[in-house]
Amino acid sequence: MKRLRIEHQTGFVYPGDVVASYNEARMLPHSTDSQFVLSSSLDIEPSTSVNQYVDYFGTRVAAFDVLSPHGALTITARSLVEVRPRPIEHADITWEQLAAEASRSITTVEQLTQTRRTTPHPEVAELARSIAAQHDRPGPAAHAIAEAIGDAIDYMQGVTGVHSTAVDAWEARKGVCQDIAHIAIGALREVGIPARYVSGYLHPKPSAEVGEAVTGESHAWVEWFAGDWQGFDPTNNIEIGDRHVLVGRGRDYNDVPPLRGVYAGPGKSNLKVKVTITRET
Repeated sequence: MKRLRIEHQTGFVYPGDVVASYNEARMLPHSTDSQFVLSSSLDIEPSTSVNQYVDYFGTRVAAFDVLSPHGALTITARSLVEVRPRPIEHADITWEQLAAEASRSITTVEQLTQTRRTTPHPEVAELARSIAAQHDRPGPAAHAIAEAIGDAIDYMQGVTGVHSTAVDAWEARKGVCQDIAHIAIGALREVGIPARYVSGYLHPKPSAEVGEAVTGESHAWVEWFAGDWQGFDPTNNIEIGDRHVLVGRGRDYNDVPPLRGVYAGPGKSNLKVKVTITRET
């Protein structure tokens, strides 16, 4: 088990004073069976009142308006979280049993439907079907599919954008964690395995010393349902360990962006992001 301190600062710089902005932040983790939030806070500049709630998918949301003129908006999320590894354990369930069980719950049914971002390229659909055909149980098949996607895509920034789809990234064979997660989710849903998008953080340095502050970034991985929900990080082709901190879940990235907002004012805003992760124990 590790104790991780996370500081995530983000916001917008505007080309001039804007008269109002309306925003949602999904930047604070919540306690689960594998992580415990010791403390968390959200600071907003300019200062304003915040409405906090938990959304449909269980993600903590801070909604706020800034209704006075401002040239920049800065949100700083600070969290201290204890995290333990979450090794994959495949349930003894057949494809037929999965199909019956997945149809009984809205939680799994809605994670079977493709979105614009996850709809797979025909080559990905064929790859998923061929791997699934080699397995008697959906759990090991899901694991093999996610690993195959991770092997097929090179991690590279700047090739895709925030609005790119799984098809875009597959055709480039390059992308970031968001793209790789979308491709894997589309492949899993193609063969009838419910799959969801997970946003959070990954400490980038496995051997970091206690007290060492490391530059990090938001991260994305996947979870699939095959009797139980299991997580996997296809970008790094690793199981979810004590360096992963979960923030939110959804059908795709659209459900869990760290910061979303609109404003009334001149020109196009510039997004700024800085994440620092420190191992405490």
